[in-house]
Amino acid sequence: MPQTDPSYARLPERFFAHVAPARVRAPKLLALNLPLAARLGLDAEWLGSPEGVAMLAGNAFPEWATPIAQAYAGHQFGGFVPSLGDGRALLLSELLPPGGGRFDLALKGSGRTPFSRGGDGRAWLGPVLREYLVSEAMAALGVPTTRALAAVATGETVLREQGALPGAVLVRVAASHIRVGTFEFFAARRDTEALATLAEYARARHYPQAEGPLGLLTGVVANQAQLIAQWMSLGFIHGVMNTDNMAISGETIDYGPCAFIDAYHPDKVFSSIDRHGRYAFAQQPNVALWNLAQLASALLPLIGEGETGVEPATAVLDGFWPAFAKALNGLFAAKIGIAAPRESDTALVETLLARMARQGADFTRVFHGLANGTAREEFAEPAAFDAWAEGWQARLSQEADPKAVMRAANPARIPRNHRIEAAIVAATAGDMVPFERLREALALPFDTRPEWDDLAEAPAPHEAVARTFCGT
Repeated sequence: MPQTDPSYARLPERFFAHVAPARVRAPKLLALNLPLAARLGLDAEWLGSPEGVAMLAGNAFPEWATPIAQAYAGHQFGGFVPSLGDGRALLLSELLPPGGGRFDLALKGSGRTPFSRGGDGRAWLGPVLREYLVSEAMAALGVPTTRALAAVATGETVLREQGALPGAVLVRVAASHIRVGTFEFFAARRDTEALATLAEYARARHYPQAEGPLGLLTGVVANQAQLIAQWMSLGFIHGVMNTDNMAISGETIDYGPCAFIDAYHPDKVFSSIDRHGRYAFAQQPNVALWNLAQLASALLPLIGEGETGVEPATAVLDGFWPAFAKALNGLFAAKIGIAAPRESDTALVETLLARMARQGADFTRVFHGLANGTAREEFAEPAAFDAWAEGWQARLSQEADPKAVMRAANPARIPRNHRIEAAIVAATAGDMVPFERLREALALPFDTRPEWDDLAEAPAPHEAVARTFCGT
């Protein structure tokens, strides 16, 4: 039995709802993350047993589980929704692994909760496998993220716009599931007591060295600045950066219409419902700061009355852009082989990105190709790259080992949309081999292996995926 401590379930009951298990017909384990299970101190053999699979599917829970659905609110595409909550997710407990730390163990797609708002609370196989692959790829790339412990087929069908689809449950691990929207939930109700309880709980859990609500805000701003810079340096688009999808811990959470850019363009949008580009690639830092401002507003009653609270909170928010810019400049400098960036290097990176956008060059393949001389092949007009490369080579002559820096910063493979979609199609037909191959390759994103070369290729025009779907 793992060591657990359901601390969130000991908070006042208005923070969550107790939820009874909802059974599914024929649970079947599709994927189990063995390294993560070992890290969490979980017995992989037990997880694969009928009893373990029953828990992973939401059919039955061991005595150490305390299933709850968390309450939260959120700004969705700029509009405030005062009550959202875990409509199809259950927090089972918090694990205290032997190596230290505290991690939520949760199910996603496990059935209705009091926050379901008319939904069926289920998930179909496609989004479950997408989140599994992308979140684990992000972890392998060194990006703070929720993790996927398992994917389980339910043996049932769920009805979506596409018709009847195979049901599944994702077993998700997170530093916590506390969101900006969790604070907004209580702020909207003017429940200062609950707000203070939540702020102290989040501070103690995630930022124990911080002092009070302002220290909590400072920590969240710093972590989000670093996180968004990492997203940008990898060409990642979250797709739906609502405040209920921003984790206080600084982890990437809720992989809905997410994607990695193929042909680079700063205005790229993948979400099927983001019709105005609110969450486009280049907009992500602006949206992050907007979301952080909502957190600051929610915390104001705890920070201070009037200007006493507004001034220090604003000063913390003002620190976002310098922190983000410093992180982003360092990450992109490394991508072009510069270990110790100078201020002038920013223009060098921006010029390359502008030419990539005009030429429709593949983001990942250009940067990965810088170290081995193949980057120019990604440009429709290689002369555009050659003109940039002259100044770049002059700058690299001042670096000790630029190729080593580039190889450490630029993955050979990312979870490309067309490969994920192909794996989902195969899995829907009962074939998990493409999923397993992709999972194995994405666990080693910086390794160049001939047997995985096809997974690093950009999509052909007929393979390109223009939109990924939000929500269910």
